[in-house]
Amino acid sequence: MSGVDATHDPSLESWVESANDPSGDFPIQNLPFGTFRTSTDLRWRPGVAIGDKVLDLWAAGFVPGQDLGTLMAGEGSPRKALRLRLSESLRRGSTRESELASALVPQSHAEMGLPCPIGDYTDFYAGIHHARTVGGLLRPDSPLFPNYKWVPIAYHGRSSTIFPSGHSFPRPSGQIKGAEYETPALAPTRRLDFELELGAFIGLPNDPGDPIPIARAEDHIFGLVLLNDWSARDVQAWEYQPLGPFLAKNFATTISPWVVTLEALAPFRGPFTRSERHPAPLPYLQSPDNLARGVIDVDLEVQLQTRAMGEAGRMPETIARSNFAQAAYWTLAQMVAHHSVNGCALRTGDLLGTGTLSGPQPEQAGSLLELSAGGRKVLRLASGEERTFLLDGDTVILRGRCARQGHRSIGFGECRGTVRAAA
Repeated sequence: MSGVDATHDPSLESWVESANDPSGDFPIQNLPFGTFRTSTDLRWRPGVAIGDKVLDLWAAGFVPGQDLGTLMAGEGSPRKALRLRLSESLRRGSTRESELASALVPQSHAEMGLPCPIGDYTDFYAGIHHARTVGGLLRPDSPLFPNYKWVPIAYHGRSSTIFPSGHSFPRPSGQIKGAEYETPALAPTRRLDFELELGAFIGLPNDPGDPIPIARAEDHIFGLVLLNDWSARDVQAWEYQPLGPFLAKNFATTISPWVVTLEALAPFRGPFTRSERHPAPLPYLQSPDNLARGVIDVDLEVQLQTRAMGEAGRMPETIARSNFAQAAYWTLAQMVAHHSVNGCALRTGDLLGTGTLSGPQPEQAGSLLELSAGGRKVLRLASGEERTFLLDGDTVILRGRCARQGHRSIGFGECRGTVRAAA
């Protein structure tokens, strides 16, 4: 696991003045990677967020000709060396300031794409409070299936409909069967939902038939993004047995465009613990490093802006807050180790979702399914509007931030998506 080093020094400041704003997401201690282009140069190319700017890594000469996927696929040591070079070049007093200033692009002028081509997408179900609450709506006497505390449950998603922050999508249709009807009907979903998640990008691949041991699992993770796994709950209720989600999930997934590396997250690690009421993970899901530092402390937030709020100039309203460390039953290393234990080959650019990261309290729910108690409870907004599920024109914004005493806070930017009317 990556440790704290000179790049995390909280006293470091950048000659890019906006990076020194303590409320900003992208100080010099962060340096997340993304892929961008501009109206004057339509080539997709790798960049690093610093304050409200993007450092063009091609123009700056750090990775000439390389795309972000190539950088992600490399071993950890060269990436750490690149991070140190970036930190030294962007910190206040650097001799490269005048040289690199011309390689900066305002983020407001950059179009962000997906960080890299995404070949496969696996979504886990690691949020135990979400699993318990949703299970309780369906099975009040037995909300968790017997395997939940033993197996990092997941399903295989659809990579072709993963989009970067800022996109919109039409309300999806699927088969829906209400309890009052004898037969299902094809119709637009009436119970459209969001899911608050994080996503982990695979960097270093493994060969087919070569399981990744948990002690080396994080060597294969490049970094994290925010992830919204939009869900059609009425479609899901009809189709999910016996093989799990299909059309209820594969129409759209939104991710934030900046990948916050595991190196940047090093100061925000904590021990992986389980109470005695829970079984100990099987040996292939345990390691000393995972026990000591397997958890990452990320504060999460969900904001909602309705069409009426936007037209009236009202700011988005926060409807839920949660925390990755408190919500997840399994660590990232455990997810990678389990995913590959049967010999499954993970490839550079594969995306692993954590599952919905709800906290233990009702107001920490990471979905409207929970906030509305399955549609039975109305969510009242400050604008006077009400919601049980999403309506056309609604925009959902996810945010994430890491803060710890003695360290500089860092953030993930935003993960924003908007619902359009059904096609």
